[in-house]
Amino acid sequence: MTSGLVLCFGVAVVAWFLGKAFPIVGGAIIAILFGMMLTTCFHMDRRESLQAGIKFTSKKILQWAVILLGFGLDLRVIAATGIQSLPIIISTIAVSLIVAYILHRVAKIPSNISTLVGVGSSICGGSAIAATAPVIGAKEEEVAQSISIIFFFNVLAAIVFPVLGNAIGMDTTSGEAFGIFAGTAVNDTSSVTACAATWDSMWNLGSQTLDKAVTVKLTRTLAIIPITLVLAFWRTRKERNSPEGGSKVSMKKIFPFFILYFIAASIITTIASAVGISPEIFAPLKELSKFFITMAMVAIGLQTDPVKLVRTGGKPLLQGLCCWVAITGISLFMQHIMNIW
Repeated sequence: MTSGLVLCFGVAVVAWFLGKAFPIVGGAIIAILFGMMLTTCFHMDRRESLQAGIKFTSKKILQWAVILLGFGLDLRVIAATGIQSLPIIISTIAVSLIVAYILHRVAKIPSNISTLVGVGSSICGGSAIAATAPVIGAKEEEVAQSISIIFFFNVLAAIVFPVLGNAIGMDTTSGEAFGIFAGTAVNDTSSVTACAATWDSMWNLGSQTLDKAVTVKLTRTLAIIPITLVLAFWRTRKERNSPEGGSKVSMKKIFPFFILYFIAASIITTIASAVGISPEIFAPLKELSKFFITMAMVAIGLQTDPVKLVRTGGKPLLQGLCCWVAITGISLFMQHIMNIW
């Protein structure tokens, strides 16, 4: 198992630093691409010797990453500062999941990919996919495909949204309107910050837009908790009622308890902030979480067939486009009727 772990760690270090240099792309997508390129270079016997460590990284390390994400969430602060955007967040999440489900039924897109694209589009991109994948038992290829789709629309949003915001007349003297827009309509944190920072730079707003967008984004991230719990209970019930599982299936074996540890980490952060402990104390854990996600993405890339990924990517890409357009539209509509812009 050690050789596979060392490989994932080494490639993740390279992807991590490249992600820092190119934040609009991010370490996760670079890690997946590196993994996919490397897997085509290994002979079958060498690949088998690495498999145990790769599987451990793609499963356990990914779960540890999700748990550590909880240490970046102060529920009290987010509740106080994110309440204004809550109706928009709920609307965008609901619309994205509905669109994903409809396209799953109409276009016959595989269930796991539909779920991952819907959740990734509506909540927080790669982190939501990372949290949801183990819950629904998604395959490595499905995770890689979903993250690739989210990444594509992340980059598109970071380029297009500042131009769109100016074209539709968003306030250029304050970062509030565009910050809420970026925080609710852009998927991944890296692209949210890139998009908001661009708006601040365009109109000399300091960090007004960035602060607003990140707060809204953290509020969206909280939706991981109820959605993954619902999916976990749904999968548990499905497995218990399946002919293969019957009554012998154990809740302890099926239920993803790492989600409960994620919630506990969030509560610890909230309590620590309430008693006056600086949230910066948890910064190393948040960084470690991001690195673990990068490691897991290397492992997922190493277990992905690039040819099959391209061949089967048409319908999921269309689904990602529809979710992205729907989220953008409902975010702007809700802001308009709430007189934010």
